[in-house]
Amino acid sequence: MQYLRALLFLFGSFIAPSIAPAAAQISGNRELVIATKEAAPFAMKAADGSWFGISIDLWRRVGDQLQLRYRFVEEPTVPGLLHGTAEGKYDAAVAALTITAERERMLDFSQPFYLSGLGIAVPSARPSAWQLIIDTVGSFGFVQAILALVGLAVGIGLLIWLFERRHNEDFGGGAVKGLGTSIWWSAETMTQASTGYLAPRTLPGRILAIVWMAASVVALAVFTASVTSTLTTRKLQGLVSGVNDLTAVRVGVVVGSATTAFLDERRIGYQTFATPQDGLGALKGGTLDAFVYDKPLLAWIVREQFASSAEILEISFDAQMYGIALPPGSPLREPVDVAMLETIQGAWWRQTLFRYLGER
Repeated sequence: MQYLRALLFLFGSFIAPSIAPAAAQISGNRELVIATKEAAPFAMKAADGSWFGISIDLWRRVGDQLQLRYRFVEEPTVPGLLHGTAEGKYDAAVAALTITAERERMLDFSQPFYLSGLGIAVPSARPSAWQLIIDTVGSFGFVQAILALVGLAVGIGLLIWLFERRHNEDFGGGAVKGLGTSIWWSAETMTQASTGYLAPRTLPGRILAIVWMAASVVALAVFTASVTSTLTTRKLQGLVSGVNDLTAVRVGVVVGSATTAFLDERRIGYQTFATPQDGLGALKGGTLDAFVYDKPLLAWIVREQFASSAEILEISFDAQMYGIALPPGSPLREPVDVAMLETIQGAWWRQTLFRYLGER
């Protein structure tokens, strides 16, 4: 990695001096129109109308290196940014734009300047013990385990009935009575609650009983250990510690965001909200257990508005790359790429990320 960075630095140092005048000539020294949209912390609008943020600061840095003249114009929607840039209405679009195959088909993107993904916000306060118990008992995994134990008990009861029904009056008396008694005996044996009143008499029945007694002890021990471990883990980490936990909790997303496609693919149910602030408000109010959104945007909103009620998990998934959108075949692409690569390899970029995201 250090060798690669050294090569990039040398490449940028040799190319950058010739790129700046070339870029200015390409633009005809005219004022470029740069479209943007509010998406904290990548693009934010101050009270005086000026723009700042991760993407905005990066563009200013690149523009200064390339000696470009430009002005920012606000576009209210992401589709407006993309289509306006693709049609040549804007010379570039600078905001929180992720690079996707669909978008790449309609316009050009610069080299990615930031790699992130989806993040999960959860309540800061840990759930109560009773809530953990209720959630664990109602989880799909717990129901599966119970059904497996019941299925084993029924299966063993059926075998005992087949072995004993003609040789043991306790398990005879018709299929309904005999099967009912056999399954009851199997359940008593599994829970170690048998009084000894019912017992197999045939050799196959007694061998099966011995095997079932030993196996049921192990099965119940594994089941008990699993439940205890789950409760302990959830008490320490909360209801959600990873993507797999989303299947068993109340999840919120922003309507129309890329997050919905990710959750739909994994058949994870969710509620939709108009804005991330609405979703985090529901998280604060206790009607959600997790809120999923672009991690850097989510981290900024939580840091600025919900620091006392929500926290961001360390995990990141469904990787996304952020870049600057340019019209197809834009002559600015190569100069912007070179200047950007040079910029993101330096200390200035690390300081910028730390200022906005707290990333070192």
